[in-house]
Amino acid sequence: MNSLQRDGVNLSFEFSEVGDPTLVFIHGWCCDHSYFSPQIRRFQSLEYRVMAVDLRGHGQSGQPRQSYSMEVFADDVAWLCDELGMAKAYFIGHSMGGNVAYELGRRRPDLAAGVVMIDSAVTRPAASRAAMEPFLRKLEGSDYREALTSYVSQALAIPTDDRDRLAYILSGMTSVPQHVMISAFEGLRDHDPASEGLRLACAGLYIAANEPQPRSDMERLRELVPGLAYGQTVGSGHFCQLEVPDQVNAMIERFLTLQSLGT
Repeated sequence: MNSLQRDGVNLSFEFSEVGDPTLVFIHGWCCDHSYFSPQIRRFQSLEYRVMAVDLRGHGQSGQPRQSYSMEVFADDVAWLCDELGMAKAYFIGHSMGGNVAYELGRRRPDLAAGVVMIDSAVTRPAASRAAMEPFLRKLEGSDYREALTSYVSQALAIPTDDRDRLAYILSGMTSVPQHVMISAFEGLRDHDPASEGLRLACAGLYIAANEPQPRSDMERLRELVPGLAYGQTVGSGHFCQLEVPDQVNAMIERFLTLQSLGT
């Protein structure tokens, strides 16, 4: 992997220097760039310019004890884009990565050509927000890995998901340091663009997993993203970009095609 240092913190990323347009993949909470492996392979094969980051605290990036807010993550990714000379990019985020992508689209309209949010809680429903505090208390305990495993298995997976793939996902997630887990989850809790009417200034696509309730309040999200495109996977839980990559890739490809046509 490549890496650059920002304020003494190592930021790791995969990067293909040629291709057009530019796609930036942003992983979710306690994950890393490899959770977008099917998308990286697909879009590189289509000759897109691709960057996939390890957010600070995750993967091979530095893991300092600090605040891991969505704004910190977004500023890191924007800084990498500036350092690498990217003029415009599509930011594609899964789960927490969709919140980061939203922040990038909102804060850097000069840089964002569009934003894709994959099963992300950008406009979190009230019931989901209320459940965050009890879970945070569990993450603060000595059994935090068991708490994370239970949460992912029960709240993010559905019965049709591949069990071996889920075990791989959990192995990676439970290896993240406890202080990063807690602070990044607090960052998710505190990220609420709808409460301040913080609208997205570029085109947006929301891809929902095949779950009973969307992770975002779609009515509120559509108020923030005029013309929001929407799609849903079939037969996949939260990690749909790994479980049903062909479905997810097809929706992203169509969104990019429509943007290139100006529709």
